Amino acid sequence: MSTYFTDREYGARPATIHVVNERLWAGLFSLIQTRIGDGSFGSRFPEKCPDGYGSCGCDEEAFSRVLGAEVPWIEWPISVNNVPDTPVTLDLLEFCARAVGEPIQGAYHSYYRHHHLSWNREAGLARFVADVNLLFRRNAVAYELAADGQARRLLPEAVANAVGWALFQTGDAETDRLLEAARQRILSPKADDRRDALEKLWDAFERLKTLEPGRDKRAQADALLNRVAAPGSGFREALGRESAELTAIGNRFRIRHSETTQEALTSLDQVDYLFTRMFAFVRMALKGTGRGG
Repeated sequence: MSTYFTDREYGARPATIHVVNERLWAGLFSLIQTRIGDGSFGSRFPEKCPDGYGSCGCDEEAFSRVLGAEVPWIEWPISVNNVPDTPVTLDLLEFCARAVGEPIQGAYHSYYRHHHLSWNREAGLARFVADVNLLFRRNAVAYELAADGQARRLLPEAVANAVGWALFQTGDAETDRLLEAARQRILSPKADDRRDALEKLWDAFERLKTLEPGRDKRAQADALLNRVAAPGSGFREALGRESAELTAIGNRFRIRHSETTQEALTSLDQVDYLFTRMFAFVRMALKGTGRGG
């Protein structure tokens, strides 16, 4: 992983920015243009030599036509002065990652003054991912490309560790499904996925409250918390208050329902905060009752 003096001396900047700004876009634009120019995207869109005996670069026209169909929100040719919306930029990077390869020069064709090319797909993808992630990291952007070229969101380290290592063994397949869906979708760079993750987590919370025996939902929820902390203890009382408050939040805000009386969440920071708060509670309940966590 490439580092600069400031990384080594002061540490990497916290990845807290969720928008690709003009400065970062200019760098990404140059990475893409460079790979069009050196033929890297010819791995998927090869330009054929006029003599028909080999490939010699990237067919930019084919590249742009397929890009326009797969990422219809992109304007081609891309311009350094026209920054796409961040989700569109991430789609563009994923498209490029699927097309890139490390160009390998073969025989020199003197008549057309070019080399015939072949491509090392693995090496080209690894280099592209590393170059993009360096720009993301240096600009404190909370996204990265995974090794397979898919974009994903970076969570704060403490939250990422908890979400990444949690195990769901509730004994109820639907609760497990909801929890796993929440975990996967909160990592998405797409706003709708993250809001859906919050809804799935709240649904799992409501279902978790019914997994213990009891005459009604309240008795079942009390039985759950009594297994997490000793009845009558201060911590058990704190868990009861937190459970009641989380239930009230789910009813007050537009998380699980869409009545006009419910208040909408106005930012993804609010979504992340509520997800983190609820996930901590759910994980405590799971661990305390032997259901994973």
